[in-house]
Amino acid sequence: MTAYADLSTREAYGKVLVELGSEHEDIVVLDADLSRSTMTKYFAEKFPERFIQCGLAEQNMMSIAAGLAATGKIPFVSTFAVFAACRCFDQVRVCVAQPKLNVKVVATHGGITVGEDGASHHAIEDLALYCSLPGFSVVVPADAIETVEAVRAAVTTEGPFYVRLGRPKFPPVYTEGYRFNLGKAVTMREGKDATVIACGIMVSKAVEAANSLASQGIDCRVLNMPTLKPLDEGAIIEVATQTGAIVVAEEHLLHGGLGSRVAQVVAREKPVPMSFIGIKDVYAKSGKPDELLQKHGLTAEAIEQAVKAVVAKKAK
Repeated sequence: MTAYADLSTREAYGKVLVELGSEHEDIVVLDADLSRSTMTKYFAEKFPERFIQCGLAEQNMMSIAAGLAATGKIPFVSTFAVFAACRCFDQVRVCVAQPKLNVKVVATHGGITVGEDGASHHAIEDLALYCSLPGFSVVVPADAIETVEAVRAAVTTEGPFYVRLGRPKFPPVYTEGYRFNLGKAVTMREGKDATVIACGIMVSKAVEAANSLASQGIDCRVLNMPTLKPLDEGAIIEVATQTGAIVVAEEHLLHGGLGSRVAQVVAREKPVPMSFIGIKDVYAKSGKPDELLQKHGLTAEAIEQAVKAVVAKKAK
């Protein structure tokens, strides 16, 4: 077994895909000339007869995957998140979502932590697009260990999946032995004064913020919400009821992603003060990942300030 904790999410994906290929003969993998970046290269080396290099034809790749799924195969489709969402949306919608085919789209290089590649390669709309597709499961792992578990769950769960991974290594939040449950949130830290609900790289930042807030007398709960669809509505209602204030943090546009989905539940079931950490209505520029996160307010410090603000509103 591979030790995953020290890997990036995309490296963990590449490694576990090889393990799954040995366990499931129906798995086939498709890539769009990016296998060295998406890490499907490992599968291609081990199972060349089950690897299809589609070249720079992402739309066609999705259609091929749909055809393979219709014959009973389990296709894993990988490219950068911006291409998997924006370039291929019509094919995913018509060929995969509408017929509810068992296609697993695992996209790397999500968010603005793609960094120097710039706005053309920053996937900041992808979660909104995939969450809009009926029948899709949408997952954003918080680290490499959760990535492995989520990919394994995708294999054994019938239906279309979108799993969003990153380019750089995420700070680990789990240890070996963690078990992912599709559609279930995970409490990373208990607290009674407010809750931060986060996904992906923002989970570690939420934990960091909560630890800092504790030294300031604010007891903040942290909820990792790796599954955006199906959403754990019960967990959201519970934290709204028990802590009375919520901050949502994600590496995505403020509209259409995790924040929008959580807000719908809160507004309908248990209205409480809320704040949102995400990318405002702009495209990011080229820059180092940490610089971009700082520029767009995707930091532990920004989460801290947002928590203080919602706690103050709760007190009024």
